[in-house]
Amino acid sequence: MTKKELALEVIRRLKKAYPDADCTLDYDDAWKLLVSVRLAAQCTDARVNVVVQDLYAKYPDMEALAEAPPEDIEEIVRPCGLGKSKARDISACMRMLVNEYGGKVPEDFDELLKLPGVGRKSANLIVGDVFGKPAIVTDTHCIRLANRIGLVDGLKDPKKVEFALREIIPPEEGNALCHRLVLHGREVCSARTKPFCGKCCLADVCISAGTF
Repeated sequence: MTKKELALEVIRRLKKAYPDADCTLDYDDAWKLLVSVRLAAQCTDARVNVVVQDLYAKYPDMEALAEAPPEDIEEIVRPCGLGKSKARDISACMRMLVNEYGGKVPEDFDELLKLPGVGRKSANLIVGDVFGKPAIVTDTHCIRLANRIGLVDGLKDPKKVEFALREIIPPEEGNALCHRLVLHGREVCSARTKPFCGKCCLADVCISAGTF
């Protein structure tokens, strides 16, 4: 089985296992997803979803958040960890959106990368989830599972994994597949416990099944 054939089989099986795979960060606007994905670094999505409720209660729109002192933002987002750097990036990002982009989150990938605190993972998430364009979100689950399954070979750098997956995954499938890999990584192919290979829908095509 080639890597492209393996990728198609993984997509088919994970679609069946997780038919409703979406981003687990709560948002109703593109700028809120930018805020949440920055807060999610080294923090659970569940905690981020709680913390942003307090943040938006005080700063309900992009303009209010852009005008907020970073230290006030930090006070609210501290439970997510790395409060000072996250608050600084969120403040700078919102100001840049208001002042340079007319209060709109850009659709262009390269323009997104210009925003403070936005890397390739965040930009891909915005492009895929908000604007419905082809995207590969290489978070820790995606990187771990892509290596374990055999979709990539010993790649740990997110950008290298992203480009390797783009070679074998149909563009229209990439974004949803990454969400499904997150769900599968949490429920079955865990990093913190021994993977549950016995109940994995990919066990017979995974190069690492039963080796842990």
